[in-house]
Amino acid sequence: MSDVRDYLLTVDRDKRGASLIAQGTASKLESQQSTLIGVVQSLGEYINDEDATVRSKAVTFLSQVIGALSPTFLSRQQIQVLCQFLCDRIEDGDAVVGLTKLQELERFNKDMAIMTLRAMLEHFQDLQVRPQTERLQILELLNDLMVKHRSAIKSLHSESLVGITDLVSGEKDPRNLMIIFSVLKVIMVEWDIVGHAETLFDAVFCYFPITFRPPPDDPYGITAQDLKFRLRGCIAASHYFAPYAFPQLIDKLDSTSPSVKKDVLQTITACASSYDITTMSNYSVTIWDSLKYEILNVQEEDLAEEALVAIETIAERLSNGLTSTVPQSPLAIYIRPIMKECNEYLQAPQHKQSKPVGQILGSIGTASSVALFLVVKSAVPQLLTLYQDADSISKQRALLEVLLQILQPTLVHHSRSPGVRGSDLGNPLAQFKDRLFEIFSQALMSTAEEEISFRVVALRSLLLLCSLQEYLQDNEIGMVVQYFDEIVLSEDDSGRDDLRNAAIQGLVDISRMKPALIMDVTFPAFMARLPDSVTEDKVIYDVTLEALARISAERSTSDTLIRRLFSKLDVVLLTSGPPAYPQAILSTLYYVFSQRYLTADPNLGIYFDKIVGLVSRAATASTKIGISMALTEPQTMKLLGRLSCLTVRTLDTHNQQSVSHQVYTLFCDGAMFTPVPFRKDVPEAQRRTMILSTYLIAGVAKDISLPHDYPASPVLLNDLVRMSLVEPFDIIRHSFLQQTVLLVNKFTPNSKLHYVTDVLWTSPAGLLKPDNLSKTSIRIVFWIAKGLLLRLANADELLYHLLGLLNNQTYGNTVARGFALILAPDEIMSKENGAVIRLLAKQKVFSICIPEIANAFRKSDTTQKPNFLIALSGILRHTATEVLMSEIETLLPLLLQSLHLDNSEVKAASIETITTVCQESPVAVQEHASSLVSQLLKCAADPKSNTPSVRYNALRCLRDFPGKIKESTLLPYREAVTRGMMVVLDDPKRHIRKAAVECRSSWLNMDEPNDDD
Repeated sequence: MSDVRDYLLTVDRDKRGASLIAQGTASKLESQQSTLIGVVQSLGEYINDEDATVRSKAVTFLSQVIGALSPTFLSRQQIQVLCQFLCDRIEDGDAVVGLTKLQELERFNKDMAIMTLRAMLEHFQDLQVRPQTERLQILELLNDLMVKHRSAIKSLHSESLVGITDLVSGEKDPRNLMIIFSVLKVIMVEWDIVGHAETLFDAVFCYFPITFRPPPDDPYGITAQDLKFRLRGCIAASHYFAPYAFPQLIDKLDSTSPSVKKDVLQTITACASSYDITTMSNYSVTIWDSLKYEILNVQEEDLAEEALVAIETIAERLSNGLTSTVPQSPLAIYIRPIMKECNEYLQAPQHKQSKPVGQILGSIGTASSVALFLVVKSAVPQLLTLYQDADSISKQRALLEVLLQILQPTLVHHSRSPGVRGSDLGNPLAQFKDRLFEIFSQALMSTAEEEISFRVVALRSLLLLCSLQEYLQDNEIGMVVQYFDEIVLSEDDSGRDDLRNAAIQGLVDISRMKPALIMDVTFPAFMARLPDSVTEDKVIYDVTLEALARISAERSTSDTLIRRLFSKLDVVLLTSGPPAYPQAILSTLYYVFSQRYLTADPNLGIYFDKIVGLVSRAATASTKIGISMALTEPQTMKLLGRLSCLTVRTLDTHNQQSVSHQVYTLFCDGAMFTPVPFRKDVPEAQRRTMILSTYLIAGVAKDISLPHDYPASPVLLNDLVRMSLVEPFDIIRHSFLQQTVLLVNKFTPNSKLHYVTDVLWTSPAGLLKPDNLSKTSIRIVFWIAKGLLLRLANADELLYHLLGLLNNQTYGNTVARGFALILAPDEIMSKENGAVIRLLAKQKVFSICIPEIANAFRKSDTTQKPNFLIALSGILRHTATEVLMSEIETLLPLLLQSLHLDNSEVKAASIETITTVCQESPVAVQEHASSLVSQLLKCAADPKSNTPSVRYNALRCLRDFPGKIKESTLLPYREAVTRGMMVVLDDPKRHIRKAAVECRSSWLNMDEPNDDD
């Protein structure tokens, strides 16, 4: 029995088996057990059969054999024969697939490509009546020919152009259209289309505008934007389309659909950037006349922005190669009517059109230096005259805003930024420098203080002048710095702080351009405002310190600031004022240090010595009442600790080892301060110094040995646990626990992990022994578990034990809350501090805990069920979405149960998780839609029982359902949701009312297609 007959008998019942038969035939050919002519001859009786099905199967067999052959097996003559054979039978079976395989071969030549294309054009004139999958195969073959054999196809000239255009017309399937648009664009760009431009244009413009909404869970991932982008590329492909494109696009601007208008504007922009200058010059004024309405009478902000982009793109295209401002250039002709109309609107600057006029002029000026020159030359003299004659602040403000919008483009062409060369035409603002500086200065400093918005515009304008290349002299920039200093230091604090923030940002920008001016002018003025002691409101220093921190962006300025702040802190600590002031100085120092690359800082040693001195002073201050008591405050110690940690971790190994030896002595000798560990009845002030010790330990590398011979001896770990058990103050106990977890995670080698086992189980004081259980011991256990699990130590037994304690009548709730700690981020336990945090740590905790919690929840009694849900919430809060999705079927019922709890924190976290699941796997949520909608509505509409966080998360989750879950599933609940949102519109929180509006709109519109999908 021949292979072809075996294939025909097998293919209907076993496609995989039939494919193996074809592969076997290919192997026989390659091993010369049979010949290609023999295979073709064996097809004879089947290829000529009257039954079309038999013929198709025979051709499919041959195509599969060709596909199974190695790329170099067939000779050119054999490929020629096969190509002819398949072209003659191109409508049968998988002949197209066989031709696709053949054209991939190196020996497939130009003549074969032409033969294949002609066969397609001849036999597939009815392409649109064929099934979509068959059309896709044909179009993919066409696309492959265009990619690999373009020169052959192009040699057919009009035959291929007209033939392909006719072949693909009338297609509607998105996948096929993506291919068609690509193929046609190649023809539009590379073929000679003179005489065929209208035909080609009509072939694609019939699809404009595209309104397509992909079905839910579309496996192909084709969006409306993908189709729009491809279609836009076709319309913009050739300037020969301009006579057809622009009139029709302009007509479609009358559409009432914002989506259509946006598409039109983006297409005009694409054409403007593609068509040649002559073409754009012919249509530029006409386009302006059509686009100006969208800007001057703005109804949709995004449409106005798109229209501005189009106007700018036209100016940019017309500027190409232009180096002078000749009045007859295409650019000048384009700009002239725009300037005329804009100048007319500026006669009434307080009118609503003044802002869009400024946007128009600014957009055109951005296009090129020549365009900017033309705009400035026409607009600025008139604006200055109008400003001088203005009889009210409102007119002056409107004119100043327009002027600033015109000046903004000068930053594109003349700023001090690296890479900005400037223009050969020079800065068009040069002749107006003195007048502009005077106007902006007077508006900023001589206007009533309550005119905030007017003064902010003036401030931004002055800053812009400072940013221009070779424009203002240093003494003039110095005057601007003085203005900004005065605003920051002397302006009334009441009301809005827009002006002060703008002044601070201005000083930040100037510090990057002229750091010497900041050090010479601003620093002395600001430091003089910092008192040596404070007994009044902290506003005296807060604003000054914030400004100093922000303006110290450059190394030279931050060096100066750091030295002066350390000196000021020394003085402040000699007084007995409240701790808030030194804390503010320490916060400022921390911010400045965190912005620097300390590892290569030449002043690191000097800075660290200063910090060591402060740590030592804090330690000695804890032993007595008197000077520097501010340093003994817990918050002060935390800030000083953070600063210490930041610097310690950048030290070399030798210096880190030195620090390690003194983490408890705190750089003091025994007569001045006694370390806290291994002491009893230590005063509270001295116990607080363990906060400093914690940060110092966090900063040293894990290969550095610690005091008390750790890790060679467990005594330090044991004593930290002892102190944690008896410490009454949370903030101090927290530092003990952080040290404990650092020792367990970072400094205990695998060979010494039995220290931890002893602490938990073995020793008489074992934390997990039933008689030793307490709320505090459980907290300690969770910190230890955190250290072990993050390093992926073998802590499975510990984790299972903690899960078992969730049913404990006395401590179940405490245990449940502890699970949130295990995976929660912690500033001490960070990778920056050298903590061992493995990538799979969270996944391991999740994989152990979730099945156990789910099983135990089902078996537990009603009183204990909340414990499992609280524990679940704590774990999910810090679990990656991709990990979470692996157990979604188990999790969803538990998450639904969590929405019934009184615990708002758990509710909010559960709703966040449900929202994530809805976005990642809508199908999983779909079957629970009824329960979810009902419960989320209750959460959103009851301010007495639910916190703002719960209500807001519930609204966000409900808002996301439409578009994710099938509409047929959601429609029965639409009325209930929209009615429920009316209740939420009375919520006392503004952001929740806004979320309710968005949610209601989402449900009301869910059965209406969104063209932007």
